[in-house]
Amino acid sequence: MNGKIYMLNFLFIIYLGRTQAQENTNLLSVAFWNVENLFDTQNDSIVLDDDHTPDGSYHWTNKRYRKKIKQLSSIINQMDQIQKTSPDIIGLCEVENLEVLMDLNEKIDTNSYEIIHKNSPDRRGIDVALMYNSSKVIIQNYHYRSLKLYDSEQRRKYTRDQLLVKALALGSTIYILVNHWPSRSGGELRSKPYRRKAAELNLKLIDSIRRIDPDAIVVSMGDFNDNPTSDSFKHTLKTTRFKYLSSYNRLYNPMEILYKKGLGTLAYRGQWHLFDQFYITDNLLHSHSLRFYKALVIKPKMMITASGFYKGYPKRTFSGNTYLGGYSDHYPIIMYLYKNGS
Repeated sequence: MNGKIYMLNFLFIIYLGRTQAQENTNLLSVAFWNVENLFDTQNDSIVLDDDHTPDGSYHWTNKRYRKKIKQLSSIINQMDQIQKTSPDIIGLCEVENLEVLMDLNEKIDTNSYEIIHKNSPDRRGIDVALMYNSSKVIIQNYHYRSLKLYDSEQRRKYTRDQLLVKALALGSTIYILVNHWPSRSGGELRSKPYRRKAAELNLKLIDSIRRIDPDAIVVSMGDFNDNPTSDSFKHTLKTTRFKYLSSYNRLYNPMEILYKKGLGTLAYRGQWHLFDQFYITDNLLHSHSLRFYKALVIKPKMMITASGFYKGYPKRTFSGNTYLGGYSDHYPIIMYLYKNGS
């Protein structure tokens, strides 16, 4: 009897090991996170980072910087909730430079990320970047595309570039767009045309890809500073939350369903917003070797404000100029793709 129990346990361990191996081989996790002003402590004369220095208004000391790096890495380490590790691909925004990304990478358990980064023309010096597990993802090429905006007097408004990456993952070629669209500073309506221009640049990039490869897989992610129901998504990008309505000219936005359920990644004056999103081409829903599985807002317990006026909000680093010592004012998001037929 004991021999049979031992054999059953042994077979179960083998089965479990094979299942986990298949998960790691056939599942791709793609995450995004606005990490709320990840600046180093050095003053860069080219950009407006003076506040994020030890003598600046935020009193941004090395101790505070190191604490933020440690906290961010602790979340990234557990971000992939299925494979119980850091995500295979993670897009980031509000990072100052390559150095802060390297410091962050050193604290991530897997410590196997490669980094794509370029300084953008944004006046504050905050950029978008991509980190990826080179054992699962091969980068074929990447480009940063400038978003050229002008105010009513035709003065250039400098903002973040859009990052376009071509990669090979799970045997399929995938194009990834990483975004941080213009903020709502000055009011939603006043700033709305700038986000519409950002959406138009996304479409232009997707069209340029499809002219070369009509069946191209495209995943766009970022902090769009708009909700899934905003005009930039519904009218410019023509996104839909319904899988059966998605098509070559109608992009699928899985985040809209979450938004309709009341979920958000950041809150402002008592209202939740889902600015951090993914949207994808319809071929990830059918007729392709790579398939969409699901998208989630990640809310680790350690990152949730437990009490007070901001109960339930993300634990942020600053509120105004007041140091709170938290992680970020945005919750991260994650999406899973799987290899079809596996």
